[in-house]
Amino acid sequence: MTSDVDSDARASLSAYRLADSFLPVGGNTVSYGLEQFVASGRVETADDLGEVLESYLRRQVGPCETVAIRAAHDATDDLDALERVDDALLTRTLAAEFRESATKAGRRLLEVEAETSADSVVAAYEERVATADAPGTYPVALGLVAARRGIDPVEACLLHGHAFLTDMLGAAQRLLSLGHVAAQRLLDDLADVVADVVAANAERPLERMSPFAPLIDVHAMEHERADRRLFVS
Repeated sequence: MTSDVDSDARASLSAYRLADSFLPVGGNTVSYGLEQFVASGRVETADDLGEVLESYLRRQVGPCETVAIRAAHDATDDLDALERVDDALLTRTLAAEFRESATKAGRRLLEVEAETSADSVVAAYEERVATADAPGTYPVALGLVAARRGIDPVEACLLHGHAFLTDMLGAAQRLLSLGHVAAQRLLDDLADVVADVVAANAERPLERMSPFAPLIDVHAMEHERADRRLFVS
């Protein structure tokens, strides 16, 4: 029988894996509109980038995606409830590219988890997503997988914020003259913001899930029509 200590260690290791860019869910193919921020000249320096990433965290990731993660975590044994969270998140995601990126990454995470574990709940929800009965957005998939892996909801939200930043900083290194040390400095500087937005939205109910980032949405929609694109979103 696995001890409590071993269970905690296993959950921590699962969290590290889910936060790692090595996880094959396509994070290296998206910039979530950052490419258009650079193309428009709004992001030219590391300071510009830091301000934009903080806006993403405070206006989109925190009040929307972490709420969905927690709701999915709470609904882990109720597939219908998971689907309602999934639908709620998708309807609040305005940019088509963001919806497409979220569902592609979420479906891939569920596929990977179904293939690497024997969890019947994950497999059942992955089947719903595969048959288009549920959208399978990434935050909902993450909340489900985290719950089944014994990762608490706060940790799940924190790892999502961290993974989001590492994906965005990786994109920025291809779009800007951003060195590895500068990227690590931004990651460290924004760690407090991640912790703050996770705590600030801890009690926000699903019906008050409310992203508000108009400029981000506008740039994402402009990116959909751009003639030249390095990233799919």
